[in-house]
Amino acid sequence: MKDEFPRGAASIAGLATYGVGEMPGFSSLDLAATAGLMALQDADARIQDVDALFGCLPDDLFGTLSMAEYYGISPRFTDNNRTGGSSFISHMITASIMIDAGYIDNALITYGSNQRSSGGKLATPAKSNKWEARYDPIFPLSSYALVAARHMHEFGTRREDLAAVAVAARQWANTNPEAFAKGPLSIEDCLKSRMISSPLTKADCCLVTDGAAAIYLTSTRRASDLPKPPVPILGAAAATWHNSISAMPDLTATAARESGARAMAIAGVTPQQMDTVQLYDAFTINTLIFLEDLGFCEKGEGGAFVSEGHIAPGGSMPVNTNGGGLSYCHPGMYGLFAIVEAARQLRGEAANQQPDVDLCLAHANGGTFSSQATAILGSLSTI
Repeated sequence: MKDEFPRGAASIAGLATYGVGEMPGFSSLDLAATAGLMALQDADARIQDVDALFGCLPDDLFGTLSMAEYYGISPRFTDNNRTGGSSFISHMITASIMIDAGYIDNALITYGSNQRSSGGKLATPAKSNKWEARYDPIFPLSSYALVAARHMHEFGTRREDLAAVAVAARQWANTNPEAFAKGPLSIEDCLKSRMISSPLTKADCCLVTDGAAAIYLTSTRRASDLPKPPVPILGAAAATWHNSISAMPDLTATAARESGARAMAIAGVTPQQMDTVQLYDAFTINTLIFLEDLGFCEKGEGGAFVSEGHIAPGGSMPVNTNGGGLSYCHPGMYGLFAIVEAARQLRGEAANQQPDVDLCLAHANGGTFSSQATAILGSLSTI
């Protein structure tokens, strides 16, 4: 089967984040809708221009229907597809293909959550899978801890390597005014952090915040006439190999191997060409695994790669330049924020702007290393 993604046909023409941190008094719908309006304003577009609405809400199974009602519009197409944090790249794939086919003209993809101010937590007891529930794991934390433990066993990865991921994220966040977590963080601080599910400590876990993000997609031709530089979508792909962690074929390899390879093949690029990389870092082990599976280093070498400083400010491969889910924000799902940061880098307006950015990879994860989705974004010069 051949991938038939329309390389560069659709572009991100508007983007926004809103309410990152704490927003008491706002519902998830309020946050998502506001971010959507800000993304439209960023593109000099109107809500009436939107004929396709994509997204999901943490507390509403019919989130895009509620969003359409909230906006007072009647879109031709809505999509609630929900695969966790990877949902939004899947939305982007669908919207890009539909725009290229002429089925829709303009798509709005939104997400928002008031997880922090509503008293939500990162981890809950696992009850949905009877095969795993008998072991009383913390969901989803224990699943990621299992992967980290296996990676350590097979490749000699150290807790210090995991800590290097958290420290790098904090270094980026410290120079990002929008980031929620700031201040000094050392390897020693991480190692002394409270153990939650061995070998992962509190420092290995993402934040619990409020926040919203949105992107507005249209054809690259139309986007070229708008005020902000368009961000063409050069390639994107998703893959799923399992749902429950107990069914994961190999605890040290994810479907990012497939989604990344396909997305880069469509875009006609290699990992070494990326100027920045935005990865879904719900836990520190995610960053190691995805760097390996996406081809930035060999399997088993992720620990050494991060400990050598490659992903930190001044390193050879800037990763999660906004601070990521570990220090920037994590309102339940982070995937759309990774896309926004990649697009900001390409438009030259990121808080930690890197020089001469033409290619960015955004990768998102859903479930317990279950659903993987990769997008390659570029500048107009890459089409």
